[in-house]
Amino acid sequence: MLDMQKRLSNSFFAIIGLPSTAMGFALCIQISALSWLLSTKYKLEIHEIGIVWAAGPLAGILGQVIIGFISDKTWFWGGRRRPFIMIGGALAALMVFLLPRIDMVGEVLGIGNLLVVAVIIALTLDLSINIGFNPTRSLIADVTPDGEARTRGFTWMQTISGFWGVMAYLIGAFIDNYALISVGVVIVFAFSIVPMFFVEEPRVLAAPGETVAATGTEWGQLWRIYFAHGFSWIGVQAMFVYIIAFIQQHIVPAGLTAAEASAQSGKVIAISFAVMNVVGFVLPALVLAPLAAKLGRVRTQAACIAIMALAYFGIAFVARSPSMLYLMMALAGIGWAAVVSLPFAIMSEKVDKSRMGYFMGLFNLSVVIPQLMSTGIGFVLNRSADKGVLFVICGACLAVSGVLWMFVRESQQAGAASPALAASH
Repeated sequence: MLDMQKRLSNSFFAIIGLPSTAMGFALCIQISALSWLLSTKYKLEIHEIGIVWAAGPLAGILGQVIIGFISDKTWFWGGRRRPFIMIGGALAALMVFLLPRIDMVGEVLGIGNLLVVAVIIALTLDLSINIGFNPTRSLIADVTPDGEARTRGFTWMQTISGFWGVMAYLIGAFIDNYALISVGVVIVFAFSIVPMFFVEEPRVLAAPGETVAATGTEWGQLWRIYFAHGFSWIGVQAMFVYIIAFIQQHIVPAGLTAAEASAQSGKVIAISFAVMNVVGFVLPALVLAPLAAKLGRVRTQAACIAIMALAYFGIAFVARSPSMLYLMMALAGIGWAAVVSLPFAIMSEKVDKSRMGYFMGLFNLSVVIPQLMSTGIGFVLNRSADKGVLFVICGACLAVSGVLWMFVRESQQAGAASPALAASH
């Protein structure tokens, strides 16, 4: 075991955050480029784009649960999570490479329907991400003790991942999405493989019932977390997929040629997500962790989600220029910073540590099932004259999530670690 792992140094937290960063970078490419490519290059309708996006979460429903369960029980290539991270990362890099080559893949496979080919590639990409994502998060829980160090692990994960996510969106905005895809292939592959040679996994995890005050898994609390997190993801995922329709109607100026409108919409999407992710990667380690030490993780989570809901309502009713959209997306980034960091720490201290991969997989259901549900919003949006209804629906879902988070009990371990957490930042 390297000294940085023994000391739980910041460099160690940065390294264990890189595999999750790889999967997150692949997801950023998917978010930034997939809807844009399908809309502008392949001319799919908005509801067809929703069908393509639905393919990925279908893979995640079983993928993360099965991979989590298997990784809890297996050991090869010198690790429990390592093999799945490396395999998932390599496959994800390949699928990212194929994203702008859907038509070529169709020719090779002899499939003329681009929608079918797009679904196949999106499904394989999301399956690859699911193979790797669960183990990347379980790895952090495996190599960090409960309390302050666990929170630091997940907030550092989001800080590193968020920084590279911003880089992804900036590349897409100021160069183009094709350059983003090319860079992404290298980043996803390297960040999945290289860090695994610098982290030593524990061969034996905690015995069943040894965590959560020796009382076993807190199922009642977990269900509350799942529902609260699920409503957050309905609002987040639907925005990711369908914001292109809102931007094309309300942000891109009229009178542009098709090529100009395509370029402008792609740039606005990329900058919007870059702004949101700047806030998303700056806040977790620097602001949310010390704030959670004072207020508690659950209250901090609820407050951030409420701010994101207000930002969505602002987009729906007042964002009619790029600058106003970017301002509202910055506010939405406060909620995004919480969504992708705090729930993992909250959840991980309420489960049996020896089955962390399995419970991370179950936790992922509160992400992928809402992603599937968000597909229905596409059909509503397709029939709506004003695409701003997207942010009304998503804002309402986030408001419900904020209320539901208040029914989750704060962990005593998190409270006990608060002074140390505050001091470390």
